[in-house]
Amino acid sequence: MAPVDRSPKPSFTRSLFLGRVASDLVLPYPTLETGERRKVEALAASARNYLTTVYDPALAERNGWVGDDTIRDLGALGLLGLFVEERFGGQGLSQSGYCRVMEEFGRADGTLAVVMGVHQSIGTKPIHLFGTEEQKARWLPDLASGRKLAAFVLTEPNVGSDAYNLETWATREPDGSWRLSGEKRWIGNGDGDVLTVFARSDQGHVALVVEKGMSGLSTGPRFETLGLKANRLQRVHFDNVRVPAENLLGEPGDGFRIAVQTLNNGRMSMGTSIAGGMKRFLDLTLEHGATRQQFGRPLLDFELVQEKTAWLTTQIYGMEAMSYLTTGLVDRGVADYSLESAMTKISASEAGWYGLNKAFQVHGGEAFMADHPLSKALRDFRIFPIFEGANDVLQAFVALNGIKALSEELPDVRSLRITDPARAIGVLAPYVSGRISRAIRPGQLLGAHRAFAKQTAQIAEQTVRLRDATETALRRYGSKVQEKQLVQKRLASAASGIYAQTAVVGRASAMLERDGLQISGAEKAVALSFLATSEREVSRLLRGVEINNDSATRQISASVRQAGGYLFDL
Repeated sequence: MAPVDRSPKPSFTRSLFLGRVASDLVLPYPTLETGERRKVEALAASARNYLTTVYDPALAERNGWVGDDTIRDLGALGLLGLFVEERFGGQGLSQSGYCRVMEEFGRADGTLAVVMGVHQSIGTKPIHLFGTEEQKARWLPDLASGRKLAAFVLTEPNVGSDAYNLETWATREPDGSWRLSGEKRWIGNGDGDVLTVFARSDQGHVALVVEKGMSGLSTGPRFETLGLKANRLQRVHFDNVRVPAENLLGEPGDGFRIAVQTLNNGRMSMGTSIAGGMKRFLDLTLEHGATRQQFGRPLLDFELVQEKTAWLTTQIYGMEAMSYLTTGLVDRGVADYSLESAMTKISASEAGWYGLNKAFQVHGGEAFMADHPLSKALRDFRIFPIFEGANDVLQAFVALNGIKALSEELPDVRSLRITDPARAIGVLAPYVSGRISRAIRPGQLLGAHRAFAKQTAQIAEQTVRLRDATETALRRYGSKVQEKQLVQKRLASAASGIYAQTAVVGRASAMLERDGLQISGAEKAVALSFLATSEREVSRLLRGVEINNDSATRQISASVRQAGGYLFDL
């Protein structure tokens, strides 16, 4: 990968809401440099070998845990400290390299991918990003080796998506230590060894590292869940736990920022893990479709089955393109990738769920048997649109950030204020209505291959339409825009579609430049199919900002709510 420029750069997606295509942030499409690529390929191969010859997902599910021996083995293979610096016992991979290896866990077992993601993506990550040299030296070697397991401890009985208003409380003692009291729930690896715990205090939010065995710390009972049964999902209780002063990450008041940045960073591996899972679904579908005969022909001969394998292939391609463009933003030193991270998580979790159902349909009743891999995946994958930020909340987060960015640029609404969308849905002050005459020139996606000239022009045109639709929402709803979640969903989904198209054009362009048109003919066909489908969907979403059935939706919902159920007798 090219040398990292650490100078601050704006957000690509915020630029889209302003009607601009910031080509320099996304092209050329990021690729691993030769040295790291070889290291990543070796680690991925090591993971794949272990996960296909030693690890047994069905046994782990029956036992209710992936296994302490699995954790130790993966640590010995160097797979538990992928992004941790080599001086602390890790592999020192870039964000892209880390996420590529995490794809192998998703391909093998959704539950193991979650355990690994909790340990590395969000459990170890706060220490890696915000720890002092002493803190890193103290905890990272054990976490990278598998001697200890990490957890990210945020969610509470009364606090889910509204992570700002935590009830767990930390009191600063005269000697600088902290007294921690409260309860957390739905904590993956909750009975682990190193817990990064988030709480409120008189000095603001704090992030404290709590270690197993501290007096007043207890876990359990364990939650019984629909899926992820080999993942220990725990309640965690803090009864006046004394946390030493040296276990504070950052400064008092930094806790919420640490939590948000960790989640923004950690969501990326979910995209590639789900891509790995979808590759497994495709493999199973192709294998079953080739061997299963109906009416004297293999299933793969039928167009409705071909449609499903083509859809899976195209969506995997787009998801990979989007995921690794986002990890590339991190590796290039782009300071703000929160919207791209959120959109990648939303797109991956929804595509993964739909893709699983398509694979399930091809297998028919066979997949409905409890011991079938797709049956287990069906139980496991349903959680992905919910955790690490529920998709509905993340869509509002993306849209409100875009609205906020545009509101600050419009001359007649500069006084409009939107509070931090990461904390809550913002509040808009009244402003003078009226449209400004302008001609937005978004610019082309510079660096795209000429084979995608039509598609880059469409991206530019859609970007202008996104800005227009966002301004329409601002001017039509005024201070009510924060309540228009259906409008927010359309805007966020449209922005996500434009970003995905940009990623696919960038990825395919890089491959065409490298391999030439003849060698990359199949890849070009997949890219063009994805781009055409996404362009149609974005157009539909943007039209829906002005022409929709939202009033009927609200009316029906209100009548059903008032009646307490379905009210139309036949």
